[in-house]
Amino acid sequence: MIRMKNKLRWGVLSTAAIGLKQVLPAMARCQYATIGAIASRDLAKARAAADELGIPTAYGSYEELLADPNIDVIYNPLPNQLHIPWTIKAAEAGKHVLCEKPLSMTVAEAKSVLAVRDRTGVAIGEAFMIRCHPQWLRLQELIRDGRIGDLRSITAMFSYFLTDPNNIRNQAECGGGAMYDIGCYCIQASRTGFAQEPTRVVGLIENDPNFNTDRLASAILDFPGGQAVFTVGTQMVPYQRVHFLGTRGRIEIEIPFNAMPDRPMRLFIDSTGEKTGADVVAETFPLCDQYTLQGDAFSKAILDGRDVPVTLEMGIRNMAVIEAVFRSAKQGAWVTVER
Repeated sequence: MIRMKNKLRWGVLSTAAIGLKQVLPAMARCQYATIGAIASRDLAKARAAADELGIPTAYGSYEELLADPNIDVIYNPLPNQLHIPWTIKAAEAGKHVLCEKPLSMTVAEAKSVLAVRDRTGVAIGEAFMIRCHPQWLRLQELIRDGRIGDLRSITAMFSYFLTDPNNIRNQAECGGGAMYDIGCYCIQASRTGFAQEPTRVVGLIENDPNFNTDRLASAILDFPGGQAVFTVGTQMVPYQRVHFLGTRGRIEIEIPFNAMPDRPMRLFIDSTGEKTGADVVAETFPLCDQYTLQGDAFSKAILDGRDVPVTLEMGIRNMAVIEAVFRSAKQGAWVTVER
């Protein structure tokens, strides 16, 4: 395999919007990664995307990309129902894979990749870019250092308004709906904050009568160290925020998930609980693009022989909570999260 010194060549499956508008432009600035090829089932679309983004090679099928011996890593931003099938095909072709979230649509489906990864020896990770952003790294440091005492509660909100029936987020067969698309972030945030796995969950879901996807979902996650509560929605005012409350103080991440690359991000630390907020301290993070950081972190981990930022096992555990929320909402009761 031909490889640039200290740089991995990435191939991209599909011309999905998240790739063209966010991930690929950001990865053009990576130190340890370069985009070598892009594939679409429509060669004209692949060529247009390649020309726009300065990608040297375009393919008219995914199979051609996987057969390219000069590609080290595959980025898989396909619709949710295609995440696992094409991740497996990429791994079988000897490629490392960064798969967009959610990793799968069921726990069983996600677990099926374990044997493939272990047999092929490739790295497979889930694309939770927030785990690479400095504000989330700083959050974990503050919690570990006891800045807010013992963490006891996490509350999260994430919403947007989307009623276009042609958007895959509103198509049940594509794994659309609030839980798969954005509930996964709130679960990831809760697991990151507590650095634990929830033991049981209770969920409440409202489905759209036309799309048959969950347009409003709320859940309580019961952790050994405390509780996390979140609400997500696909037909509400756009908003996102996460609060971490401890025995002595709290931390708030202002824009936790869609961190903007063109302005400084902030988190707020309240170490006293003074009612007027007079003691709140804001920490500001320099401009950065979390997709650039994700591409470099994933590539550097492979080059160094280390675990990627969000491993396959971590992705399976996140999926187990998503699945438990769906199961709880259907049963109308608390359910145990699969270990």
